[in-house]
Amino acid sequence: MSQDRQLQLVTSVMITAGFDVSERFTLRPRSFDLIARNNGTLLVIKVVSHIDSVSEEVAFDIELISRLLGGIPLIVGERARDAELERGAVYVRYGIYAISPATLYDYFVEKVPPLVYASPGGLYVNINGDMLRELRERRNMSLGDLGNVLGVSRRTISKYECGMGTTLDVAIRIEEFFDTGVVESIDLIRHEPPRAMDAEQEQTGLFMQSPMDFLEKIGVKLHTLHGAPFQALLTFNKQTILTGYGPAQKVVKRAALIGNLSQIAKKHAMCVITDYHKEKKIGRTLVIGEQRLHKIEDGFELLDLLGE
Repeated sequence: MSQDRQLQLVTSVMITAGFDVSERFTLRPRSFDLIARNNGTLLVIKVVSHIDSVSEEVAFDIELISRLLGGIPLIVGERARDAELERGAVYVRYGIYAISPATLYDYFVEKVPPLVYASPGGLYVNINGDMLRELRERRNMSLGDLGNVLGVSRRTISKYECGMGTTLDVAIRIEEFFDTGVVESIDLIRHEPPRAMDAEQEQTGLFMQSPMDFLEKIGVKLHTLHGAPFQALLTFNKQTILTGYGPAQKVVKRAALIGNLSQIAKKHAMCVITDYHKEKKIGRTLVIGEQRLHKIEDGFELLDLLGE
Protein backbone atom coordinates (compact mmCIF):
# COMPACT_ATOMS: atom_id res chain seq x y z
CA MET A 1 0.00 0.00 0.00
CA SER A 2 1.34 3.44 -0.92
CA GLN A 3 2.12 6.00 1.78
CA ASP A 4 -0.65 8.26 0.49
CA ARG A 5 -3.23 5.46 0.47
CA GLN A 6 -2.21 4.36 3.94
CA LEU A 7 -2.56 7.90 5.29
CA GLN A 8 -6.02 8.13 3.73
CA LEU A 9 -6.97 4.84 5.38
CA VAL A 10 -5.76 5.93 8.83
CA THR A 11 -7.59 9.25 8.49
CA SER A 12 -10.79 7.43 7.49
CA VAL A 13 -10.51 5.08 10.49
CA MET A 14 -10.09 7.95 12.93
CA ILE A 15 -13.02 9.90 11.46
CA THR A 16 -15.18 6.75 11.61
CA ALA A 17 -14.20 6.41 15.27
CA GLY A 18 -15.50 9.93 15.93
CA PHE A 19 -12.20 11.81 16.00
CA ASP A 20 -11.55 15.28 14.63
CA VAL A 21 -8.49 14.94 12.37
CA SER A 22 -6.01 17.62 11.34
CA GLU A 23 -5.52 18.64 7.74
CA ARG A 24 -3.02 16.71 5.67
CA PHE A 25 0.29 18.36 4.89
CA THR A 26 3.10 17.55 2.48
CA LEU A 27 6.10 18.99 4.33
CA ARG A 28 9.12 16.69 4.39
CA PRO A 29 10.75 15.41 6.45
CA ARG A 30 7.99 15.26 9.03
CA SER A 31 7.97 13.69 12.46
CA PHE A 32 4.20 13.07 12.48
CA ASP A 33 1.43 12.95 9.90
CA LEU A 34 -1.73 13.90 11.74
CA ILE A 35 -3.24 14.87 15.06
CA ALA A 36 -6.62 13.43 16.05
CA ARG A 37 -8.87 14.31 18.99
CA ASN A 38 -12.00 12.78 20.45
CA ASN A 39 -13.14 14.47 23.65
CA GLY A 40 -10.23 14.09 26.05
CA THR A 41 -8.16 11.73 23.90
CA LEU A 42 -5.49 13.32 21.68
CA LEU A 43 -3.34 11.20 19.37
CA VAL A 44 -0.16 12.24 17.57
CA ILE A 45 0.15 9.72 14.73
CA LYS A 46 3.05 8.79 12.47
CA VAL A 47 2.06 6.74 9.41
CA VAL A 48 4.76 4.65 7.72
CA SER A 49 5.02 1.57 5.54
CA HIS A 50 7.82 0.09 7.64
CA ILE A 51 7.93 0.85 11.36
CA ASP A 52 11.69 0.31 11.43
CA SER A 53 12.02 3.46 9.30
CA VAL A 54 11.05 5.59 12.33
CA SER A 55 14.37 6.95 13.59
CA GLU A 56 15.23 7.74 17.19
CA GLU A 57 15.15 11.45 16.35
CA VAL A 58 11.64 11.20 14.90
CA ALA A 59 10.48 9.14 17.88
CA PHE A 60 11.83 11.81 20.22
CA ASP A 61 9.92 14.51 18.35
CA ILE A 62 6.66 12.52 18.48
CA GLU A 63 7.20 11.80 22.16
CA LEU A 64 7.96 15.42 23.03
CA ILE A 65 5.05 16.80 20.99
CA SER A 66 2.64 14.30 22.56
CA ARG A 67 3.81 15.03 26.09
CA LEU A 68 3.53 18.81 25.72
CA LEU A 69 0.14 18.59 24.00
CA GLY A 70 -1.19 16.13 26.57
CA GLY A 71 -1.58 13.42 23.95
CA ILE A 72 -0.55 9.87 23.07
CA PRO A 73 2.06 9.06 20.41
CA LEU A 74 1.21 6.24 18.01
CA ILE A 75 2.89 4.71 14.97
CA VAL A 76 0.76 3.01 12.33
CA GLY A 77 2.54 0.84 9.78
CA GLU A 78 2.37 -2.30 7.68
CA ARG A 79 5.67 -4.10 8.24
CA ALA A 80 8.42 -4.71 10.76
CA ARG A 81 11.69 -6.21 9.56
CA ASP A 82 10.62 -8.64 6.83
CA ALA A 83 7.11 -9.46 8.02
CA GLU A 84 3.71 -7.80 8.05
CA LEU A 85 2.43 -6.52 11.39
CA GLU A 86 0.03 -9.01 12.91
CA ARG A 87 -3.56 -7.93 13.41
CA GLY A 88 -4.29 -7.60 17.12
CA ALA A 89 -0.60 -7.30 18.01
CA VAL A 90 1.29 -4.32 19.42
CA TYR A 91 4.89 -3.55 18.52
CA VAL A 92 7.18 -0.98 20.11
CA ARG A 93 9.56 1.44 18.42
CA TYR A 94 11.72 3.55 20.77
CA GLY A 95 9.09 3.26 23.48
CA ILE A 96 6.14 4.16 21.21
CA TYR A 97 3.38 1.70 20.39
CA ALA A 98 3.23 0.66 16.71
CA ILE A 99 0.23 -1.14 15.20
CA SER A 100 -1.26 -2.07 11.84
CA PRO A 101 -4.20 -0.15 10.29
CA ALA A 102 -6.39 -3.20 11.01
CA THR A 103 -5.47 -3.12 14.71
CA LEU A 104 -6.15 0.63 14.72
CA TYR A 105 -9.64 -0.06 13.33
CA ASP A 106 -10.31 -2.86 15.80
CA TYR A 107 -9.32 -0.74 18.79
CA PHE A 108 -10.93 2.60 17.99
CA VAL A 109 -13.95 1.58 15.87
CA GLU A 110 -14.84 -1.92 17.05
CA LYS A 111 -13.60 -1.30 20.63
CA VAL A 112 -11.61 -4.54 20.56
CA PRO A 113 -8.23 -4.03 22.25
CA PRO A 114 -5.14 -5.97 21.19
CA LEU A 115 -3.99 -8.84 23.38
CA VAL A 116 -0.58 -9.63 21.94
CA TYR A 117 2.70 -7.71 21.94
CA ALA A 118 5.81 -8.37 19.91
CA SER A 119 9.15 -8.81 21.61
CA PRO A 120 12.46 -10.42 20.58
CA GLY A 121 11.69 -14.07 20.10
CA GLY A 122 8.05 -13.83 19.09
CA LEU A 123 4.61 -12.75 20.27
CA TYR A 124 3.67 -12.55 23.94
CA VAL A 125 0.72 -11.71 26.17
CA ASN A 126 0.35 -10.11 29.58
CA ILE A 127 -0.98 -12.29 32.39
CA ASN A 128 -3.10 -11.01 35.25
CA GLY A 129 -0.70 -12.13 37.96
CA ASP A 130 -3.08 -11.60 40.88
CA MET A 131 -5.77 -13.67 39.19
CA LEU A 132 -3.29 -16.44 38.39
CA ARG A 133 -2.15 -16.58 42.02
CA GLU A 134 -5.75 -16.69 43.22
CA LEU A 135 -6.65 -19.49 40.81
CA ARG A 136 -3.60 -21.52 41.87
CA GLU A 137 -4.27 -21.07 45.58
CA ARG A 138 -7.94 -22.01 45.20
CA ARG A 139 -6.75 -25.41 44.00
CA ASN A 140 -4.17 -25.64 46.78
CA MET A 141 -1.39 -25.86 44.24
CA SER A 142 2.18 -24.84 44.91
CA LEU A 143 4.26 -22.89 42.41
CA GLY A 144 5.98 -26.16 41.53
CA ASP A 145 2.67 -27.99 41.04
CA LEU A 146 1.47 -25.46 38.49
CA GLY A 147 4.89 -25.36 36.88
CA ASN A 148 4.74 -29.12 36.33
CA VAL A 149 1.32 -28.84 34.71
CA LEU A 150 2.47 -26.07 32.35
CA GLY A 151 5.94 -27.43 31.71
CA VAL A 152 7.79 -24.46 33.20
CA SER A 153 9.78 -23.87 36.38
CA ARG A 154 8.31 -22.73 39.72
CA ARG A 155 10.40 -19.57 39.37
CA THR A 156 8.71 -18.83 36.04
CA ILE A 157 5.27 -19.23 37.64
CA SER A 158 6.36 -16.80 40.35
CA LYS A 159 7.38 -14.29 37.66
CA TYR A 160 4.01 -14.70 35.91
CA GLU A 161 2.28 -13.87 39.19
CA CYS A 162 4.48 -10.77 39.50
CA GLY A 163 3.45 -9.50 36.07
CA MET A 164 5.88 -11.07 33.60
CA GLY A 165 4.43 -11.80 30.17
CA THR A 166 4.39 -15.21 28.55
CA THR A 167 4.06 -16.85 25.15
CA LEU A 168 0.71 -17.47 23.51
CA ASP A 169 1.20 -21.22 23.91
CA VAL A 170 1.66 -21.02 27.69
CA ALA A 171 -1.21 -18.56 28.07
CA ILE A 172 -3.54 -20.94 26.23
CA ARG A 173 -2.46 -23.81 28.48
CA ILE A 174 -3.12 -21.70 31.59
CA GLU A 175 -6.60 -20.70 30.42
CA GLU A 176 -7.48 -24.25 29.38
CA PHE A 177 -6.29 -25.67 32.71
CA PHE A 178 -8.24 -23.18 34.83
CA ASP A 179 -11.09 -22.81 32.31
CA THR A 180 -11.05 -19.02 32.60
CA GLY A 181 -9.33 -16.03 31.02
CA VAL A 182 -6.16 -14.61 32.56
CA VAL A 183 -4.78 -12.67 29.59
CA GLU A 184 -4.92 -8.88 29.92
CA SER A 185 -5.66 -6.65 26.94
CA ILE A 186 -3.36 -3.78 25.95
CA ASP A 187 -4.71 -0.26 26.33
CA LEU A 188 -3.18 1.84 23.56
CA ILE A 189 -4.10 5.14 25.15
CA ARG A 190 -2.41 4.40 28.47
CA HIS A 191 1.07 5.22 27.32
CA GLU A 192 3.91 5.40 29.82
CA PRO A 193 6.95 5.70 27.59
CA PRO A 194 10.66 5.80 28.31
CA ARG A 195 12.37 8.89 26.97
CA ALA A 196 13.66 8.22 23.47
CA MET A 197 16.54 10.67 23.89
CA ASP A 198 18.29 12.64 26.58
CA ALA A 199 16.56 15.83 27.70
CA GLU A 200 19.59 17.82 26.58
CA GLN A 201 18.73 17.01 22.99
CA GLU A 202 15.57 19.08 23.25
CA GLN A 203 17.81 22.08 22.93
CA THR A 204 19.21 21.08 19.52
CA GLY A 205 17.18 21.73 16.41
CA LEU A 206 15.83 24.34 14.07
CA PHE A 207 14.86 27.14 16.42
CA MET A 208 17.33 30.03 16.56
CA GLN A 209 19.39 30.58 19.67
CA SER A 210 18.71 34.28 20.17
CA PRO A 211 14.91 34.06 20.57
CA MET A 212 15.36 31.00 22.75
CA ASP A 213 17.62 32.94 25.10
CA PHE A 214 15.17 35.83 25.18
CA LEU A 215 12.11 33.67 25.83
CA GLU A 216 13.86 31.90 28.69
CA LYS A 217 14.52 35.30 30.27
CA ILE A 218 10.81 36.15 30.32
CA GLY A 219 9.89 32.76 31.75
CA VAL A 220 8.77 31.02 28.56
CA LYS A 221 10.15 27.51 28.02
CA LEU A 222 11.07 26.59 24.45
CA HIS A 223 11.24 23.00 23.19
CA THR A 224 12.85 22.69 19.75
CA LEU A 225 11.73 20.11 17.21
CA HIS A 226 13.31 18.50 14.18
CA GLY A 227 10.61 17.63 11.66
CA ALA A 228 7.27 19.10 12.72
CA PRO A 229 5.33 21.76 10.74
CA PHE A 230 6.16 24.07 13.66
CA GLN A 231 9.76 24.59 14.75
CA ALA A 232 9.06 24.63 18.48
CA LEU A 233 6.55 24.28 21.26
CA LEU A 234 6.48 27.07 23.85
CA THR A 235 5.10 26.51 27.33
CA PHE A 236 4.13 29.13 29.90
CA ASN A 237 1.65 29.14 32.79
CA LYS A 238 0.27 25.70 31.77
CA GLN A 239 -0.34 26.97 28.22
CA THR A 240 1.27 25.49 25.11
CA ILE A 241 1.98 27.42 21.90
CA LEU A 242 2.70 25.76 18.55
CA THR A 243 5.37 28.04 17.09
CA GLY A 244 6.84 28.51 13.64
CA TYR A 245 9.95 30.62 13.03
CA GLY A 246 11.73 32.05 10.01
CA PRO A 247 11.39 34.48 7.08
CA ALA A 248 7.92 35.51 5.91
CA GLN A 249 8.09 33.57 2.63
CA LYS A 250 8.65 30.33 4.53
CA VAL A 251 6.55 30.79 7.64
CA VAL A 252 3.36 32.45 6.38
CA LYS A 253 2.67 29.41 4.19
CA ARG A 254 2.58 27.34 7.37
CA ALA A 255 0.45 29.73 9.43
CA ALA A 256 -2.91 28.20 8.43
CA LEU A 257 -1.63 24.66 8.95
CA ILE A 258 -0.21 25.48 12.38
CA GLY A 259 -3.55 27.09 13.21
CA ASN A 260 -5.42 23.95 12.15
CA LEU A 261 -3.15 21.72 14.25
CA SER A 262 -3.58 24.02 17.24
CA GLN A 263 -7.36 23.91 16.83
CA ILE A 264 -7.40 20.10 16.95
CA ALA A 265 -4.96 20.09 19.87
CA LYS A 266 -6.82 22.95 21.62
CA LYS A 267 -3.60 24.96 21.99
CA HIS A 268 -2.31 28.34 20.84
CA ALA A 269 -0.53 29.01 17.53
CA MET A 270 2.14 31.58 16.67
CA CYS A 271 4.53 32.33 13.80
CA VAL A 272 7.61 34.45 14.53
CA ILE A 273 8.86 36.16 11.36
CA THR A 274 12.39 37.45 11.08
CA ASP A 275 11.66 40.07 8.38
CA TYR A 276 8.40 41.46 9.80
CA HIS A 277 7.94 44.15 12.43
CA LYS A 278 4.28 44.07 13.46
CA GLU A 279 1.70 41.54 14.53
CA LYS A 280 -1.58 40.25 13.13
CA LYS A 281 -3.81 37.20 13.21
CA ILE A 282 -4.12 34.74 10.32
CA GLY A 283 -7.05 32.62 11.39
CA ARG A 284 -6.12 31.23 14.81
CA THR A 285 -2.42 31.98 14.37
CA LEU A 286 -0.64 35.02 15.77
CA VAL A 287 1.89 36.27 13.22
CA ILE A 288 4.45 38.45 14.94
CA GLY A 289 7.76 40.01 13.92
CA GLU A 290 10.87 38.95 15.78
CA GLN A 291 11.64 42.55 16.79
CA ARG A 292 8.09 42.95 18.15
CA LEU A 293 8.51 39.71 20.09
CA HIS A 294 11.61 41.13 21.78
CA LYS A 295 9.51 43.99 23.16
CA ILE A 296 7.28 41.62 25.12
CA GLU A 297 8.01 41.91 28.83
CA ASP A 298 6.73 38.56 30.06
CA GLY A 299 4.79 35.44 29.17
CA PHE A 300 1.48 36.93 30.28
CA GLU A 301 1.79 39.69 27.69
CA LEU A 302 2.39 37.01 25.06
CA LEU A 303 -0.74 35.15 26.16
CA ASP A 304 -2.70 38.41 25.88
CA LEU A 305 -1.56 38.79 22.26
CA LEU A 306 -2.57 35.20 21.58
CA GLY A 307 -6.01 35.93 22.94
CA GLU A 308 -5.82 34.03 26.24
